[in-house]
Amino acid sequence: MIALSNVSKTYNKKSVIRDITLTLPVGKIIGIVGENGSGKSTLLKLIAGLLQPTGGSVTINGEKAHRRISTLVSYLSDKDSTYAWFTVREAIAYQSAQFPDFNAAKAEEIMAFMQLEPTARISDLSKGKRSRVKIMLTLAREVPYILMDEPLSGLDPMVQESIVRGMISYLDLESQTLIMTSHEISELEPIWDSFIAIKDGALLRYADVEELHDSDGMGIKAWMKKAY
Repeated sequence: MIALSNVSKTYNKKSVIRDITLTLPVGKIIGIVGENGSGKSTLLKLIAGLLQPTGGSVTINGEKAHRRISTLVSYLSDKDSTYAWFTVREAIAYQSAQFPDFNAAKAEEIMAFMQLEPTARISDLSKGKRSRVKIMLTLAREVPYILMDEPLSGLDPMVQESIVRGMISYLDLESQTLIMTSHEISELEPIWDSFIAIKDGALLRYADVEELHDSDGMGIKAWMKKAY
């Protein structure tokens, strides 16, 4: 379980995250939504332990979130900088050496699904193919929490639905939780169990997607147009 208690984050005296309290259960797919600059990526980095809160606390399975919780978390950055000098298969070998929980056989399977050429140098790939490499490497780790910052960024809209289906098929939702930020709400809402809406660094809403449909009679995108 992930627990955030009165979490805040300040940069240069500017509040980026404001007093957020949340409990996120195991075995769910959770989306984080909000406008550009609302604090989505910062919140994800706080959960991943890549940033420390200015106030409050973040715990994962009862342990304080910090960089050493990498045994619990697999994190996909929104930065396009994944092992550019490696071939795809060399990146798999490198990750396998770095993380004991990395399943190289699973990575090979995802690589084939993603239609990635094993001997292709990552720096030579299109942005969309590089995004697929990042997804592959993130999903191949067998850890309780998968965190993805804009995983569909750079992907051709024609393949997004297929990639999303593949992402789900390689998760074990009895033991893994997937949390992602995204602007591609229409593509991802069908797989989300719940969503976190952030506005100006504050929690605007945390709800089950089905609850939103039942109580408000609309989807996340329509609700956001009213709420923001």
